[in-house]
Amino acid sequence: MKRSPLTQRGADLLRAELKRLKSEDRPNVIKAIAEARSHGDLSENAEYHAAREQQSFIEGRIGEIEFRLGNAEIIDVTRLSASGRVVFGCTVHLEDQDEGGKVVYQIVGEDEADIRRGMISVGSPIARALVGKSAGDIVDVQVPAGTRSYEIMDVKYA
Repeated sequence: MKRSPLTQRGADLLRAELKRLKSEDRPNVIKAIAEARSHGDLSENAEYHAAREQQSFIEGRIGEIEFRLGNAEIIDVTRLSASGRVVFGCTVHLEDQDEGGKVVYQIVGEDEADIRRGMISVGSPIARALVGKSAGDIVDVQVPAGTRSYEIMDVKYA
């Protein structure tokens, strides 16, 4: 099975979520189910059904996180020596050559991608175009609206 790249920060966030699910959320929902059961007839007990649904969600999420962590290749960005090249985990400062705007992206694994926080998937068109390039390079990226040109202003491994 192919291992998925994950930043150290992403792995730490998943581990923290897993710990919370197992130590807080799971025991809380078990208590809620027990309390709802004590109210009698389960067939018409909305609290019981809601708690069981929540339990199902929690167990599913625990399984999903354990699978992701078990199949992850955790990459510590701070230990990379990529000689200024764009690689997985780095943060890239770009200037849009068409509109002049500046953007900053961190290239992360699929599970961590969140465009609102400037985190793009290593498999995205922009990341694929950037990987292997260095500061000063101009990169053309095919996007749904056409082709965009970006100049790589800086590459950081923090």
